[in-house]
Formats: sequence, structure tokens, C-alpha cells
Amino acid sequence: MSLAFRDRLIKGRRSMAHLIHVWHERNGWSHKVLPALSECLELGRVHNSQISNLRNGKLASPGPEVFLALSQANHVLYQGVDLIRDRLESEHPELLKVLLESAIPIVGDDKQPLSAGCLFEIFIGLTPLPSFFDWFIEEDEAEKISSALADHFCNRRPWRQCREKVMAAYPVQKVDRRNRFAAVMAGLRDYTAEELDGELLDLFSTHQQISVPTFQSVDLFLESLRSRVSMSEESEQPSLL
Repeated sequence: MSLAFRDRLIKGRRSMAHLIHVWHERNGWSHKVLPALSECLELGRVHNSQISNLRNGKLASPGPEVFLALSQANHVLYQGVDLIRDRLESEHPELLKVLLESAIPIVGDDKQPLSAGCLFEIFIGLTPLPSFFDWFIEEDEAEKISSALADHFCNRRPWRQCREKVMAAYPVQKVDRRNRFAAVMAGLRDYTAEELDGELLDLFSTHQQISVPTFQSVDLFLESLRSRVSMSEESEQPSLL
């Protein structure tokens, strides 16, 4: 196997891991949600362990049924939970409750749900991630970006002075995510890289609600946060004069 070919496969596996964990973070799902949805609607077979290993980049050779199940579940979510509400309500009420809280599908840059073929091509490195999933925030910068977010949203004011306005702008309704966001803004904890990947779209929406002017895309918003981090680090460097 040539080095270029090996590198492409490694990159593809990492891209798929990134896609799966961002998908779960954005929805606040456990590893059990997609397998349960696939099983109850007979969409294909995918196990909890396969989801976990895909997310961690440890599933080296998933079979075609994995990509088929994921794509079909994704298509169902794209069509809307209302179409399967009656069936889930009678047979799987707990799963319905989870999906009613959040059921965001994976869509490509054409706004269409990703197919099994597209998922497979991402996994082997032939197709890039959709732009909304291509952030790759590294673990060592997550703490710094968390701090930059708090400075940005609070405009360097104490959290208690801006808490009401910022929390009203944050669009997420899940209690655990709201509590986590508030803790990051208050400086009580930092987001992990994985959490930031999943939160970024909602953080961008928060920015659009409370900041003027706003950035035109989530990518520019992330770039601005990274620039804020760089400027902060430069200001902390000791003067040579």
C-alpha cells in the first residue's frame, strides 16, 4: 500500500469519526439512538459498538449494511419526525421523546441528506466532509476558544451582568447543554474539542442574535475566535524593550 493511499484512508477514517461525533453532539444523542431507530423502523443493522468505534476512528472496515443503515436513518430524520411519530409513540415512546428534543440530519452542501455512497466515500477519503462539518477543532485549542467565546459574548463584562441576554440568545433548549454553556461562559469549565464541534452552529446562532455586525458564515465566526485567541496570546508575550 502506497503512503499516499494509506494517508487517504487514515484521513477518511478521521473524517468519518469527526462526522459521527459532531452529529451526536449537535443532537445530544447517546450511541443507542441510531441503532434503536434503525432497528425499530427496519432500516438496516448497526450496533451501539459500531457507532462508538466509528466515532472514535477505531472501526477499520465496516460492512455496507452500516452505511446503508446510517443513510436510511438520516433520510428519515431529514423527512421529519412527524412522519414516524405514530409508530414510535406506540412502540418506542422513549426514542420518540429523544428525537422530538433534537433530530438534526446530516446534509451536504447541496442541502440534501447524505447517501450511503457518500458516507462510504467520506470513510475511504474520496469525498470531503460537508462544509458545516469540516472544522477540526483540536483539543489543545478548545480551552482557548472557550475563553474567547466568553469574552466575545460578554464583551469582557462579568457574567452576572450579561447572563440574561446571552442565555436568551442561546437557541438550545436541552437543560444539560444550557447548563454546560452557562458554565463555560462563567469560566467554571471549558468545552472539549468534541463539544465545541457539536456546539459551533448554535454558538454561531447566538452570535447572530447579540452581535453587530455579524459574520456571514460559521467558518468566519470560528476564524474570528481563533484570531481573538492569537491576539490574546500576543498581548501576553513579554516585551523585549
